Amino acid sequence: MNHIYQPERLQAAYFALKRDAAAGVDGQTWASYGQDLQANLLDLSYRLGRGGYRPQPVKRAYIDKADGSKRPLGVRVLEDKIVQRATVEVLNAIYEQDFKGFSYGFRPGKSAHNALDAVAVGVTFRKVNWILDADISKFFDTIEWGWLVKFIENRVADARVVRLIKKWLHAGVLEDGQVRRNDIGTVQGGSISPLLANIYLHYALDLWSEQWRRRCARGDMVIVRYADDWVAGFENRGEAERFEREVSQRLKSFGLALNATKTRLIEFGRFARENRRGRGQGKPETFDFLGFTHCCGTTRKGKFMVLRLTSSKRLRAKLHAVKDELRRRMHRPIAEQGEYLRAVVGGHARYFGVPCNGVRIQAFRFQVARLWHRTLCRRSQGKQVAWKRMHKLVAHWLPAPRIYHPYPSQRLIVTTQGRSRMR
Repeated sequence: MNHIYQPERLQAAYFALKRDAAAGVDGQTWASYGQDLQANLLDLSYRLGRGGYRPQPVKRAYIDKADGSKRPLGVRVLEDKIVQRATVEVLNAIYEQDFKGFSYGFRPGKSAHNALDAVAVGVTFRKVNWILDADISKFFDTIEWGWLVKFIENRVADARVVRLIKKWLHAGVLEDGQVRRNDIGTVQGGSISPLLANIYLHYALDLWSEQWRRRCARGDMVIVRYADDWVAGFENRGEAERFEREVSQRLKSFGLALNATKTRLIEFGRFARENRRGRGQGKPETFDFLGFTHCCGTTRKGKFMVLRLTSSKRLRAKLHAVKDELRRRMHRPIAEQGEYLRAVVGGHARYFGVPCNGVRIQAFRFQVARLWHRTLCRRSQGKQVAWKRMHKLVAHWLPAPRIYHPYPSQRLIVTTQGRSRMR
């Protein structure tokens, strides 16, 4: 794989990076590195070729999660980002031949909405009566390096690439002025982390699940995975319970564990409402997947459909983040605030704009407008912003809600040419 180290590939990786991304422990930014780009890339290529390249520790950062906790991320130095992106480009060509169709996370040509479509179509058109809403506890923190390296060596023949990945694993994390090195887990952040996660779960979960479906399942079974977030649907409750027990043992053998408090088996599907009504139970439970709450709904003609609504937790977390950001921007020009909010509202609608979710998209826009009005009224004591003016600001800066995505069956049939990507 000498072509990984060529300056031309490294240059392409450099220009593919985010230009305003945070700097790592060395303080090097995209712009400063590019001031002498050719010389820097030639030197980097030379160090990679002779084995003199040494990854730097990862700077620890945290972002808020929807449940109020913090997600740890790692900010790598610029050269590590360049080399990782170049490596991923080559490794993707290898692993895309192996990865299963029901794996959607961080893969070329796939997206979160493809995974969401697969879930909706699988539940709607197959005999799914039970959903296993699974959560792997602290997945990135519990990946065992020994297994990960074995998995990579099974497919990658170039020892230099394997050594490079080992170097990234051993680089350590800089936090509170100290470098901490572990012998387990991978740091989230950077181009290589999602690929390593997919490789690990391909061997630990995907291959086994596919074999289990063929050998053990008598009824219908579907599975959809997006990185470490996955759901499985079953026709029979007994098979669902057996799968949950056995997948738990399978993951345990690779150092992983299902989160007992977040993993649930629920009755869900075309017949869930009638079956529960016959037993004197309430409405079918719901489950969250990729930011959407999935509910048992019906079309206008009374046919079953999977109703997907913006998760309440995700909605509250985003509004809280907007509130904090507006507080920081309180005394900035209105146009600057408007540009920021336009990006927030537009981005929210582009992700959550699925059929039948229009009410919650509109609610998000309304709540953002309310937060903006409150912020503008606090800019000066005793001076309120009239709602007549506020309505004009909202109409000008906040995009009107709209549905961006087609119905799941329409897009899934197009992207798969009619072949199932859920099994």
